[in-house]
Amino acid sequence: MAGFPFSAVVGQDQLRLALILCAVHPGIGGVLVRGEKGTAKSTVVRALTALLPAVDDAGVTRPARLVELPVGATEDRVIGSIDLEKVLRDGERAFQPGLLAAAHQGVLYVDEVNLLHDHLVDVLLDAAAMGRVHVERDGISHSHAAKFVLVGTMNPEEGELRPQLLDRFGLAVDVSASRDVDVRMEVVRRRLDYERDPQAFARRYAPADQELAAEILSARNKLDGVELSNRELRRIASLCASFDVDGMRADLVLARTATAHAAWRGGSEVTEEDVRVAAELTLPHRRRRDPFDEPGLDQQQLDDAMDRADDDARAGEPEPPENPEGGEPEGGESDGGEPDDGGPDDDGPDDDGPQDDPDGPGGGVRSTDRPSAPPSSAFKAKLLEVPGVGEGAPGRRSRSTSSRGRVVRSTTDRGHGLHLTSTVFAAAESQIARGRTEGRLRLAPADLRGAIREGREGNLIVFVVDASGSMAARDRLSAVTGAVVSLLRDAYQRRDKVAVITVRGREAELVLPPTSSVDIAVRRLQSMRTGGKSPLAEGFLRAREVILRERLRDPQRRALMVALTDGRATGGKDALHRARVAAHLLADASVASIVVDCETGLVRLGLAAELARELRGGCVRLAELSAQQVAGVVRAAA
Repeated sequence: MAGFPFSAVVGQDQLRLALILCAVHPGIGGVLVRGEKGTAKSTVVRALTALLPAVDDAGVTRPARLVELPVGATEDRVIGSIDLEKVLRDGERAFQPGLLAAAHQGVLYVDEVNLLHDHLVDVLLDAAAMGRVHVERDGISHSHAAKFVLVGTMNPEEGELRPQLLDRFGLAVDVSASRDVDVRMEVVRRRLDYERDPQAFARRYAPADQELAAEILSARNKLDGVELSNRELRRIASLCASFDVDGMRADLVLARTATAHAAWRGGSEVTEEDVRVAAELTLPHRRRRDPFDEPGLDQQQLDDAMDRADDDARAGEPEPPENPEGGEPEGGESDGGEPDDGGPDDDGPDDDGPQDDPDGPGGGVRSTDRPSAPPSSAFKAKLLEVPGVGEGAPGRRSRSTSSRGRVVRSTTDRGHGLHLTSTVFAAAESQIARGRTEGRLRLAPADLRGAIREGREGNLIVFVVDASGSMAARDRLSAVTGAVVSLLRDAYQRRDKVAVITVRGREAELVLPPTSSVDIAVRRLQSMRTGGKSPLAEGFLRAREVILRERLRDPQRRALMVALTDGRATGGKDALHRARVAAHLLADASVASIVVDCETGLVRLGLAAELARELRGGCVRLAELSAQQVAGVVRAAA
């Protein structure tokens, strides 16, 4: 069946432009497409492949390929591995290329890239930036070209990419469905026409697609001849400085994108408009240093930055010579200035980019019963860890064995994939006994060894936040909120799911069901109501219910409950006893837990510590909440 034509896509002009610019200059580093489902993300990406120039492959001309990388792909499948068939058949070490090699001079498409394991995202982005893949493993040293247009799509509601990985994507575009009725009608009309007769629909738009393909090829050929003057380079540097981006990657990508845009429009030099268009695609995602920063680029802010950049560009120009006769200066306006010292000539250091600022903006607490208090920023809790070894939900928190981790040893069981070296060694010991004197290795089923892989997993973090009257003193509530925000930020970085339960009045409210979008958790926390009694038993029971339900939906993701309370259960009859019983039920369900004791004052009742003992978990005082304290407490609870 014919694919949906690129020219037939209605709207999404910025996405279409970003893809075209990366097709003109693959060195830009790819496009990240963020948006809700049903916004034609996948359709546009697949349609782009038909516009790319044909590829000369070993003397044979073929169309460019679209290679789709599944979320569950292993590192061997992505970068390649030893050719097992040749090893076993011929005794020869040979390399078997992976998906990156297959995508050379085509499109590598990763749907739901935010769910892909972080180390694989790093591999993809390194290859996209360098245009080559270097493999050193299993006694094989191999390098091959891998120049492709990298496109990742994601739904932000299913979890965000870390800022370090966001920065590695050259361009980013947020897409959404149009609210214009006429546009929506045309989208539906074209889709129905395509489904009715795909071939006829493709023929209708074939001339427009052919014209686009010719323009992309022409722009590629013009790219090296486009001039980037010192004036526009100064404008680019000034823009990046105005938005306070980290490192030099943004400057380089902005320069490449502006040059590609100039070539695309047929110009011979980069202009201010090229820089502006490039800035709209290059800078928005690099402004998100914190998971709770709003995405996007405010147009007024961009206008102001462009004005300042224009002043800087003019200031960098040499003063025109004075005319001794008092007339007009000789010559026209110069558009060149002295080049900046120390300008980069490569992609800069291959590190993970900026680290998240743990003291960035969080969320306050709005109370309908008491004044709100801003969150404290004194907490940097980062090492919550579920005891034991899990089965490996994608993430970066607790230890796990899974198909995506690094190989740590071999096993005679199946394991996660084949441990080739151990298999060959096991077979080698029996070759004489099997009568082999030459030729290929003789294998037996008993020789096979599986690989044990160890990595990190994400967890479900269920916060039970005591928002009762006993917790509502302004300073204490501010500290509790700050602690929760810092823990949520940490959950974002480690790719956890989070849920938030608040306890107040007569009930426990699930204000946020389990989600990977922790910025939603912060917004819910901002509207948290406070005051009233403290029904802790209901909070623990609600947490148990949420965790058991999630075990059925996502059995590989282990749970950790974090309760922030002073332990003073006051909701209902015999509240403290019921809270202890509920805590005991949680412990019987094998739920790892930690209690953050929020009790203050000279007289301490120690009720939070008693609840922690019933939970068979750890306990730490709010004032002691730090990476080292929390990690030690949780591990001790194993």
